[in-house]
Amino acid sequence: MNTYTFKGNWNELAGKLKQQYANLTDDDLLLKEGKEEELLGRLQQKLGKTKEELHKLFSKI
Repeated sequence: MNTYTFKGNWNELAGKLKQQYANLTDDDLLLKEGKEEELLGRLQQKLGKTKEELHKLFSKI
């Protein structure tokens, strides 16, 4: 998933992630311009998944 797609679909994706993973908060899913890697790091830590696993998860949702 490239950065453009990531940003364009983020609100929808974040909503689905919150439904699937109840332990995620709005702060965990906050996407700031230029901070995509920080967001991925927070999700990796919170969900216990690798960056590759997260990208696969995003593509499935």
